[in-house]
Amino acid sequence: MKNILSEIRQGTRHFNQHWWIYLTLFVSVDLVIQLVVIPIFRLVTTFVLQAGAIPFVSYQNIVTIVSQHPLVVVALLLELVALLLVIYWQFAIILLGVRDIQDGTISVRRLLAESGQFLRQLRASSLLVLLGYFVLVIPFADLVFRTPLLLKVQIPAFILDFMTRNAFLLMVLIIFYTVVVVLGVRYLLALPLMVYEKQRPRVALANSWRQTSHGRWWPLLTRILVIGLVASVVMVVFYGLLVGLQFLFDLFPGKLSLVTAVVDLTLVQLGSECLAVWIGVVTIQILVQPLGNILATSPATFTVSRGVKRTMAVAGSLIILVTLISASFYLTGTGRRPVTISHRGVAEENGVQNTIPAMEKTHRLHPDYIEMDIHETKDHQFVVMHDENLKDLTGVNKAPHQLTLRQLTRLTAHENGHQAKLASFDDYLRVAHRLHQKLLIEIKTTPYDSKNMLARFSHRYASTLLSHHDQVQSLDYRVVTGMHRDAPRLPVIYIQPYNFTYPNTAAAGYSMEYSTLTDDFINLAHLQKKVVYAWTVDQRPVMMQEMYDNVDGLITNNLGELNVAIQSYESKQSYARRILNYIMVIPGSQEFEP
Repeated sequence: MKNILSEIRQGTRHFNQHWWIYLTLFVSVDLVIQLVVIPIFRLVTTFVLQAGAIPFVSYQNIVTIVSQHPLVVVALLLELVALLLVIYWQFAIILLGVRDIQDGTISVRRLLAESGQFLRQLRASSLLVLLGYFVLVIPFADLVFRTPLLLKVQIPAFILDFMTRNAFLLMVLIIFYTVVVVLGVRYLLALPLMVYEKQRPRVALANSWRQTSHGRWWPLLTRILVIGLVASVVMVVFYGLLVGLQFLFDLFPGKLSLVTAVVDLTLVQLGSECLAVWIGVVTIQILVQPLGNILATSPATFTVSRGVKRTMAVAGSLIILVTLISASFYLTGTGRRPVTISHRGVAEENGVQNTIPAMEKTHRLHPDYIEMDIHETKDHQFVVMHDENLKDLTGVNKAPHQLTLRQLTRLTAHENGHQAKLASFDDYLRVAHRLHQKLLIEIKTTPYDSKNMLARFSHRYASTLLSHHDQVQSLDYRVVTGMHRDAPRLPVIYIQPYNFTYPNTAAAGYSMEYSTLTDDFINLAHLQKKVVYAWTVDQRPVMMQEMYDNVDGLITNNLGELNVAIQSYESKQSYARRILNYIMVIPGSQEFEP
């Protein structure tokens, strides 16, 4: 431990000598990725999908895309190749930049030329190797450079939640992450070998494996863990000091507390970026030690021209100015209030999902919408039910399409210590309209649905749903297009379990799984005047995050908790508490945005 702390102190001394150049390097690469690269990839993806008349990409249509749109598949694969090259380029720039700063030879032209040379040396056979490598190092990449490209590669939270509820799947998940972490550590030296030693990916991976064999990977992992721990302590102390000071400043009269809060939050934002860059530099210093004297032991002293200094001063001033403005908007405004949506008509386990008694109880908490699900029955009616099999709730091992509506409504469902009869959609709708409770109706589809199911639903219910301001949603895009054709005025939401790309659809909005939902997606949807709902949001920090991102609605199982979160969000909190909310909620899920 003492040796590791000594290494961190040495890396910190290197960082302190030229901290402003390190900061310029990291922030410049980050801004290029966010302001140039990501928008270009988004535009290219949108153009490719529109050229192929493909409104979206999901598990539902992937087979169709592969079989019927080979040119689109080729274009998307080429885009994946380009993405891999950009990820490799940005890490190469960072590693080369740190080396050059310590050598006293930093040059933008040299960095671009040398990193471009690395890209040209890559072979086609290396791309799959790079893809596997970057997947393995995702858990550690954030210590070196928080790239928004790698951060988008994640398992959606609803899948993790499902796996953790099953003992076998939980064990599989634990084993999977353990293997990924171990392999990631074993191959962690590959990228520095590729960049500094100009080794090809396969050779670098083999050498990394060799240099971390016989238990030598454990000291490497220990160093990473200690760096993470030290960084966490520093951040807690830094944030705690600023928030504590603001609690005192909030006692000042007039607008003085607002002025200090704006300065305080600006320091939080800029300080967070400085801390991230410091962590990156120290981590690189420690990681490359097993590779020999790649980095200078004593950073060289070099001078920077007046022109470069003036450029950096102007850029720094602009960043500080924009950060001050964004902090002011955050502290003086609360944004829009999202609509509240009760998931499956329950709140805090107050009844059986998708049943009338639960809906009546939940209505007392005043949700804007109650979300519920319907299936077509054997006799072409509609029953309120989420699952495609009745066994979990009723004990009957049948699917809704195998029973008539009369048979289904005789069944009793049990959940959360409650019991209730299954309801027909007509009965559920009648009670909701009597209570003046708006509904968000998810139409579940299966291969067993009748051919005219959707047309019959539209003819029978569209006008009454429209008059009561209800909405429809579905995972099946055919429902979106069919309802748009048969009932164009009725809002239809398209449900997406993963934010792969921004779809160009006929939907009135999108219902997105929260863990992959981004503020970029929300902003682009709003530009097209489409709403965005986040599901299923049950924890207070996630609720606050989505509200700060201006989501239009939150689907939750904890309606009472959501009401409290919204009240807190809209209330006139002290500036110190607003800054604390920013620290707890926003930096963990967003990149640097001055």
